[in-house]
Amino acid sequence: MKKLILLGVVFILLAGVIGGFAYSEYVMKPEIIKKAILGKVQPTSEVVTEVATAESWRRAVPAIGTLSAVQGIDVAPETPGIVQSIGFTSGEEIEAGTLLIELGDGTEQASLKAALAQLRNSQISLKRQRELLGRGNTSRSNYDTAIASRDSDAAEVERIRALISEKSILAPFSGRLGVRKVDLGQYVSAGTVLVSLQQLDPIYVDFPIPEQHLDLIKVGDDVELRVDAFPKGKFSGKVTTIDSRVEQSTRNILVRAELANPAKQLLPGMFVNVRVLESKAQDVVAVRRTAITYSLIGDTIFVAKPDAPDAQKDKKEAAADAKSEPPKYTLEQRRVTLGVQRGDQIVVVDGVKAGEHVVTGGQNKIFNGQRVALSKVPPLKAPTERPKP
Repeated sequence: MKKLILLGVVFILLAGVIGGFAYSEYVMKPEIIKKAILGKVQPTSEVVTEVATAESWRRAVPAIGTLSAVQGIDVAPETPGIVQSIGFTSGEEIEAGTLLIELGDGTEQASLKAALAQLRNSQISLKRQRELLGRGNTSRSNYDTAIASRDSDAAEVERIRALISEKSILAPFSGRLGVRKVDLGQYVSAGTVLVSLQQLDPIYVDFPIPEQHLDLIKVGDDVELRVDAFPKGKFSGKVTTIDSRVEQSTRNILVRAELANPAKQLLPGMFVNVRVLESKAQDVVAVRRTAITYSLIGDTIFVAKPDAPDAQKDKKEAAADAKSEPPKYTLEQRRVTLGVQRGDQIVVVDGVKAGEHVVTGGQNKIFNGQRVALSKVPPLKAPTERPKP
């Protein structure tokens, strides 16, 4: 009987020890660790932000165009001949009326002498017939025939002189010459291209736009151009002409703009990127494009809102906290409505106000309601030039 009582006491003691150990290990210890973790001050995450800015943007219609000269021709002779002299050098700037090329006119000069002799003979015959008609010694028909012969010979003289003048090829307008395509002594036929002549200032740009954008463009609108040959240059002009018909195969309409080209950097045939700007600017809120998180259910943005000061702290404590640590912000994820894009900036139509801090990177590492501090590291800037592959 005593052994049973002793065994029961031992069992109870062992159960108490085991239970106490289990309670300490699995209840008290986790609770102590939890309180220690919760009581420890967690480091505040930093986020890179930028301030949403209020700007005035003019809506733009993009297009791709080609430059063309206001006046541009391929200089060619009207008559065949041998190149006798060349009065220009390739790439030269010339004035209107400059003698460019002179073709040999020896045959025409000989023909002119013969025609002049025939004309003098016709004039003498006409004078004689006029005297005879005055004395009544000839008929009126002979006199009329003499007049017709004189006029025909005079016309032949003018024709030959016109042929001779065509041998001297003059610049019809001022401009820049291209590469010379003939040499001295070379025989050229009528229509052979001798050199190109282009008037470069001002210069035209022709570009097609879809017909649905026709209501956004009118004569007098400003135009901005960018050319691959001069990536740092920015050229501007104005719309001068809108075509009177729409191309049926493409449903595009051709638009022409004119721009000043005093340095004559722009050349006919160049490929250009065109933006036609509306006449009136609109006030918009713009943010960096990297601040937007795109998804199928909607576009969102994280806004860092400053935390309100603790009402229980007095002014001295609040000032001390402000000196000891940077101000805290709370992230708020918002759904936004986007507008047009320009470079690395995009318009936010609804969802963000000017002056608010928006997170511009690392959105996959943050969450709504998270307390953060603003990083002092400036955000990365987009390169001014697109990297070449």
